[in-house]
Amino acid sequence: MNTHTHHTHHHGGHGHHQVHDHSRAFVTGIALNTAFVAAEIIYGLKANSLALLADAGHNASDVLGLCMAWVAVLLARREASERFTYGLQSLSIFASLANAILLLLVVGGIGVEALSRLGTPEAPASTTVMVVAGLGVAVNGLTAWLFHGHDKNDLNVRGAFLHMAADAAISLGVVLSGLVFMYTGWTWLDPLAGLAIVVVITLSTWQLLKGSTTLALQAVPEGIEPSEVRTFLASLAGVREVHDLHIWAMSTTGVAMSAHLVMPAGHPGDRFLQTIRNELEQRFRINHATVQIEMGDTTGECHTGCEPEHIHSHDHHHDHGHAH
Repeated sequence: MNTHTHHTHHHGGHGHHQVHDHSRAFVTGIALNTAFVAAEIIYGLKANSLALLADAGHNASDVLGLCMAWVAVLLARREASERFTYGLQSLSIFASLANAILLLLVVGGIGVEALSRLGTPEAPASTTVMVVAGLGVAVNGLTAWLFHGHDKNDLNVRGAFLHMAADAAISLGVVLSGLVFMYTGWTWLDPLAGLAIVVVITLSTWQLLKGSTTLALQAVPEGIEPSEVRTFLASLAGVREVHDLHIWAMSTTGVAMSAHLVMPAGHPGDRFLQTIRNELEQRFRINHATVQIEMGDTTGECHTGCEPEHIHSHDHHHDHGHAH
């Protein structure tokens, strides 16, 4: 059997710049939120406010979430080793998954508290609590803004962004319900605002949970259609068949692919493989591709999870044996 395996890998020049930007956002966010948690504990004890102390605990969970996401970004930069041949890139997937679970636990707690308060409404935020919550809107809003724009293509950063946006929304809810109560005396507004915030955060967190679980299970990342990749590979000059096509996420930003191309005329040369690499990167965001060229003189039995279909550019494919 005559086979050639070629591995193509491309590092975008913007990778380290993005990581640097993220680090600055993480450091700023962690510092601001840690200071804010300290302020909430001090004023919570002074004002004897259970609401502020509870929110301090909630914000402390966000600092933990930011730390997890940042550690994942830093570890993902580590070079590959003999044991971890892809490095630790996939930690970013697990961090986004952990962040989604943490967020759902937090909003679950807020939801339970809000439902219990609907039964026995209390007078909401005092002026002190409203001022501290207003500060929370500023701190969390600024931190969320630092991550905004980077969260489109990176689920790990999206987790950090959602944490901060959720906090800003919760703090804003405290301020607004306190203001409305001062003018109307509606005690039920505070828990109702809490429930509304829980619904909004749960919906956005569910998408994060779904996305990170999908990546953890090595599914094809969102935005990439395997059928389109397969069609592209099958349309290349000299390719008779495409099989063993696999596409998976190596991290929340890196995508890998491996495929076998049956080319009866033989290996087309490195320039052909270079073209495939560039096209895969530009069209499909696949930046780590391994392509095996086969002459088509074996059946090429599938050992690693067969796909539902093969694409043949000829109607008939003659098998010449069963060795792989």
